[in-house]
Amino acid sequence: MGYRFLIARRYLASRRQVSLISVITSISIAGVALGVAALITVLSVMNGFYDIVRDLMVSLDPHVRVVSAASGSMEAEGVSDLAAAALNLPHVVEVTAYVEGKALLMHEGQSEANRVVIVRGVDPATYKRMDAARGSFDLDNRGAVIGLGLGERLGLMPRTDEQPGGQIVLFSAAGIGQMLTRFFAPLPLERFEVRGHFMLEPTYDNTHVFVSLADAQRLFQAEDAVTGVELRLDDLNNAAATRRELEQALGSTRYKVQTWYDLQKSLYDVMRLEKWGASAVLILIMVVAAFNIVGSLSMVVIEKRRDVGVMQAMGISRQGIWRIFLLEGALIGALGAGIGFAVGLALVLAQKYYEFVPLLGAESFVIDAYPVSVRTLDLVVIGGVSFGLCLLAALYPAYRASRILPARAVQMNR
Repeated sequence: MGYRFLIARRYLASRRQVSLISVITSISIAGVALGVAALITVLSVMNGFYDIVRDLMVSLDPHVRVVSAASGSMEAEGVSDLAAAALNLPHVVEVTAYVEGKALLMHEGQSEANRVVIVRGVDPATYKRMDAARGSFDLDNRGAVIGLGLGERLGLMPRTDEQPGGQIVLFSAAGIGQMLTRFFAPLPLERFEVRGHFMLEPTYDNTHVFVSLADAQRLFQAEDAVTGVELRLDDLNNAAATRRELEQALGSTRYKVQTWYDLQKSLYDVMRLEKWGASAVLILIMVVAAFNIVGSLSMVVIEKRRDVGVMQAMGISRQGIWRIFLLEGALIGALGAGIGFAVGLALVLAQKYYEFVPLLGAESFVIDAYPVSVRTLDLVVIGGVSFGLCLLAALYPAYRASRILPARAVQMNR
């Protein structure tokens, strides 16, 4: 391998009799470097957006959720047993119950008609640690927190020190049924004060309202029953392992266990599809560079055919010749990938620490600049794809070089 590598390196670095070969080789290296740098930059930005969206969603969604597989609710006794089993698992740090259902939201404003929303009743003590986009996440004493988009659309501002919050009334399906069967009973309406706005993504913001667990149980006339149990872990990356352990402990027929990814699977799947779709397009840059490698190495083979004949006459086998030119293609790939990695990582780190590329319209987002996040797996895949394409491009020129006949090669250069 030693002499083959030295010859391949000399062929790559030495002056050419035909200057066009050096130009094409330089273009090939630049193409590989550009493709690698673009892939690292784009994938890091997409990873950054994915992390931002995931963290926003998980701030309100649990790491793991357990619901009844048979019915829509869980009794208090079953919740206690489930909580005890969950807290025995290694990564579980918090277990809380919740109630969820649909209700009609009525308000006094004239900006939009009443609408159906999803009401989630949660433990106020647990959610006090959450940060609201406006106001506070205060659910005590009939407080409610609604989505930012929903609040602005309906003109429901959160409570401040100077003025009270907007007033909303929630009317559940159970209440509608009671109204239809008990004509002279008072309407089962629940009035709440808007204490804060949360902001995740538009679809979620426009459909969800948070109230306390006790208020939700009263609204849906659930007594002590709950919809399910939510788990918080020490690290959300342990969610899949915790789900498997819970399914083994509780039984998959009785309970349904979902991770944070399962709860918003369609959103996360779309983001992953966009990431790898963009990667496939950018890989075309390296495919074009690989075609340049085919051309440049083919011209090198033609230029060095006398050298090939001499090396074969000296005893180097056809396989040895094949490896020399394959190594030259590998060197082009390694040089281009190395430059691309250096440029791409430099751009990503500069954006991470200095935020030199701001987001347009950043006042509407929770961040001011494009987020970036580097994944080790992405770097390994990028390096493997770029290097593999360069090796594939070198196969044909290396094969042509190995088929040169020594006597004819020497005669052609006399």
